[in-house]
Amino acid sequence: MTRVALLWHMHQPFYQDLVTGEHFLPWVRLHALKDYWGMVALFREFPSVKATFNLVPSLLVQVDAFARDQARDRHLELGLKAAASLSEEERAFCVENFFHAHRARMVEPHPRYAELLARRQTEAGLSARGQAARFSVDDIRDLQVWHKLVWVDQFYFETDPRITALVEKGRGFTEDDKLTLRAIELEVLQKVIPEYQAAAARGQIEISASPFYHPILPLLCDTDVYLRTHATSRMPREPFRHPEDAAQQLTRAAGLHKDLFGRSPVGLWPSEGSVSDAMLPLVANAGFKWMATDEGILARTLGREFTRSADGHLEQPELLYRPYKVGPATHSVACGFRDHALSDLIGFSYASWSPDGAAGDLVRRLVEGGRRYSARTGGGEATIFVILDGENAWEGYDNQGRPFLRALYGLLGSHPEIRTVTMAEACADATEPLPSIFPGSWINSDFYIWIGHQDDHRAWSQLVDARRALTSAPPSLPADSLARAREEMLIAEGSDWFWWYGDDHSSEHDLAFDELFRRHVRNIYRALEKPVPEELFVTNITTQPPQVELIPPTGFITPEIDGEVTSYFEWMGAGSFEAVPAAGATMHQVSVREPGLNTIEFGFDLEHLYVRIDGTAPMRELLAGFDVALKFLHPAGVTLAVGAEADSVRLDVVDSEFRDRPLPLGCSGLRAVAGRVLEFQIPFRCLGVVTHEPVAFFVGVSRAGNEVERHPRHRPIELEVPDSDFAAKNWTA
Repeated sequence: MTRVALLWHMHQPFYQDLVTGEHFLPWVRLHALKDYWGMVALFREFPSVKATFNLVPSLLVQVDAFARDQARDRHLELGLKAAASLSEEERAFCVENFFHAHRARMVEPHPRYAELLARRQTEAGLSARGQAARFSVDDIRDLQVWHKLVWVDQFYFETDPRITALVEKGRGFTEDDKLTLRAIELEVLQKVIPEYQAAAARGQIEISASPFYHPILPLLCDTDVYLRTHATSRMPREPFRHPEDAAQQLTRAAGLHKDLFGRSPVGLWPSEGSVSDAMLPLVANAGFKWMATDEGILARTLGREFTRSADGHLEQPELLYRPYKVGPATHSVACGFRDHALSDLIGFSYASWSPDGAAGDLVRRLVEGGRRYSARTGGGEATIFVILDGENAWEGYDNQGRPFLRALYGLLGSHPEIRTVTMAEACADATEPLPSIFPGSWINSDFYIWIGHQDDHRAWSQLVDARRALTSAPPSLPADSLARAREEMLIAEGSDWFWWYGDDHSSEHDLAFDELFRRHVRNIYRALEKPVPEELFVTNITTQPPQVELIPPTGFITPEIDGEVTSYFEWMGAGSFEAVPAAGATMHQVSVREPGLNTIEFGFDLEHLYVRIDGTAPMRELLAGFDVALKFLHPAGVTLAVGAEADSVRLDVVDSEFRDRPLPLGCSGLRAVAGRVLEFQIPFRCLGVVTHEPVAFFVGVSRAGNEVERHPRHRPIELEVPDSDFAAKNWTA
């Protein structure tokens, strides 16, 4: 008999900005529609089959919020808004973002959805706004429906008359059709957590956990653990060493699971299968009895190499197909090591096979592995661990993977040589000791993905600084503010932000993940009532920096600083930047119905920096409700802000720890005037910079002390103090 321990890992990062309440990306909601309920509900059809579902707490709290209709994301809001009422920018967002689905499996099978995608591709040379102009109101409404409809669980496609009617209708949807689809969406969302509760109560599944916000625990304990595999690697400015944070991520995870499911989890899938000796006592102290990781970690721990025969069968089954007891006896934890090859067949290969063929092949491999183990151990019973992502793989399968899973569960439940077990059952008889474990993850048995790139180093350095600020929080800080800062810190420690840095992973949402990470770190400082380092407003992405359309200065200017458009020629030669919100901007930027910025112009003569700001309304009127500020990255820590009075400029030095040199105590010639436009005159000597030194700044708009716009969004406007031989250069932002 071969015991098969199947674990489906369900995970999404924490997309919510705690300050604004917005969820930046829709994947929690969409995968809840397609995977989180249906994957566990399918087990009702196969009562003899057992499995383990690993549910990450950062996912669960978001699913619960969406189920209670207390969470919003921009995709949801614009998908529900009446198509005829969408603004030009909102239509552009829909056309740009509502085709994020597997093309072959989720778009092309539906003629109307495929037609709309083809129309966008025909206009690929246009901007999102230009493409959206080619879509009628009816086109947009159909797109609103289809972008959600294809994510609805396959069970509903097979059995629900409301979904059947929408699919058969295909086009010409109404606003009432959108409301019907929304009702189904809420219905599915509200069934997710109860379905797991019911399956666990039946004893058919085990529910395990990961650290709350999915951090890499070994790196939280000590980032220098990475040097074990990359001894000569460059590293962040300082090590990050906070095992107390790792412990809190574990205890918080156990607590949430107990609240939702009535019992504390006994099992842990450490984020990305990442393990080290330092995290073992933390896992044991948090009450976890078993954990799991990859076969590569076991191979490096044992100093052995796992090999496979020409037909793919493991040649060392007696080593891999058994649980181990890891760590010293005082805090040992049972550990299962997944068969990497079998797990990857499900995740990456079987989607192109027939369902029966794929299921049959996997079961044959499991049976053969068990037989080989028995032969090598004198009749012993193998335990084979198959662990993988339980959601993303199915987008490439026919009918969301349901035919394959039904075929697989049918064979597993009926095969005379196979018995499915939960992870706890699989690890219950672990006796083989491993006093120490090699530090690494399921990817290449190291942590390169999360700390090996220059972008990672910058982000970890920002975490070190923020953690120091948190440690030094003043005793007078209100308790709720300190709690918010700590929560933001735990969120920023999540692994997902680092996954997208560097050149090994990329998606259309790299900038969104980068912005979310920096936003969470900025929120730490804000909760602590400390100044936010300006570098946290600059993208950490260097491998593929975002493109910003900025026209460079071409000559000296000396405009009259009067707040009016005195002459067309006075700003001739200045650089400029169009400050129009992008189609993918967040829903908490200044609304199109409120005054905002249009254009920023900037230039210089030998002694002054000049900046002009144009708004959607006269700047004098805009300043009645907003503050506008130049926030300098170089020289660091300088902010020039103009408020409602518009007759003076405040020279604010944010905090001395961010300055690289002292500024003059007083400075004449510094001016700002607001009228139809807002104009600044800033002597270079007031900034403490001299010829050929850099100057870099953002333009921010604040209301009631909260920043609501920043331009450019990801990189500052940069220039160099000119000399008398100034010639145009290719300035970038």
